[in-house]
Amino acid sequence: MTPPARVHLIAAARPNFMKVAPLWHALSAAPDFAPVLIHTGQHYDANMSDAIFADLSLPQPDHHLGVGSGSHAEQTGRVMIAYESVEMAARPDWLVVVGDVNSTLACALVGAKLRIPVVHLEAGLRSGDRDMPEEINRLATDAIADVLWTPSPDGDENLLREGCAPERIGNVGNIMLDSFELVRGKIEAAAEPAALGLTAPYGVVTLHRPSNVDDPDALLALVAALLAVQARLPLVFPVHPRTAQRLAAAGLDERLAAGGVRLIGPLPYIRFMSLVAGASAVITDSGGIQEETTYLGIPCLTLRDNTERPITITQGTNRLVNAATLAVALDDALATPRSARPRPKNWDGQTAARCVAELRRRAR
Repeated sequence: MTPPARVHLIAAARPNFMKVAPLWHALSAAPDFAPVLIHTGQHYDANMSDAIFADLSLPQPDHHLGVGSGSHAEQTGRVMIAYESVEMAARPDWLVVVGDVNSTLACALVGAKLRIPVVHLEAGLRSGDRDMPEEINRLATDAIADVLWTPSPDGDENLLREGCAPERIGNVGNIMLDSFELVRGKIEAAAEPAALGLTAPYGVVTLHRPSNVDDPDALLALVAALLAVQARLPLVFPVHPRTAQRLAAAGLDERLAAGGVRLIGPLPYIRFMSLVAGASAVITDSGGIQEETTYLGIPCLTLRDNTERPITITQGTNRLVNAATLAVALDDALATPRSARPRPKNWDGQTAARCVAELRRRAR
């Protein structure tokens, strides 16, 4: 009897966990696959790691590399060294990397050099902005991966334009939404807004990108913009650890709190999505939330100059804004009736099943 194919699944940061979870469950249920869960430790916080694993019914990782924080070069190098040891000790049949963090590229490089088939889940996304480290990670990972699983048709178009062979590309859909459907009942039962004493309408804020929180002038402008919004719409702000440090160092956390913005700690996935699902709008610089709000039909104001997920604008509820335009854009979004929109292709909670079918097809 042929042993099941060993599939390494790499998780490094909060969004990775949500992308890995449905695939881990689908592979675990398949007799011809044996998933191996690897946590690189690139981002570590109990609420942003361990609790999310519990929310998504993931087991403890088979390997925890514990690389920690550091510069881009330090993180990438540490992950490569640590992960190479894991691969060489027990060579997998497939390596699946997800998203666009440093661990994504680092593990893809190790797999490519050891000639292990590398699959990039969430391939083909492009912002066109090479000042974003994530864009470099996306471009390099897609260049060396053997199989490119895209979340939306624009990803296919980007890869084909860059010269990728069509047979490397598979449009499997958006696996973030599989995670939502995986625990939808728990999200609905969590009632996080009520637990926080919130009543509609309210907005949710998330900020973590260096361009927004590391530049003191940019952060000050965003705080002023959030306070202006708070006068129109009560805001709750689950604060990322890095962002919390930047706000506290400048005394801006006190300014936000004094202005009425509700500052809370990071939330596990179920509680966070319960909060988002009840919101009238979301203000963010994250990538994944642009997709989740489109799926849920919630207005999303993205504090960036560009997005690698343009389909959330053309077919979704997302708008790009900055500190100067945030308040007006929010007023406009709230005044626009929510109409039923068709979701992008394969945004249906069945992506993990398509991934398993793809692996089977390619293994023949």
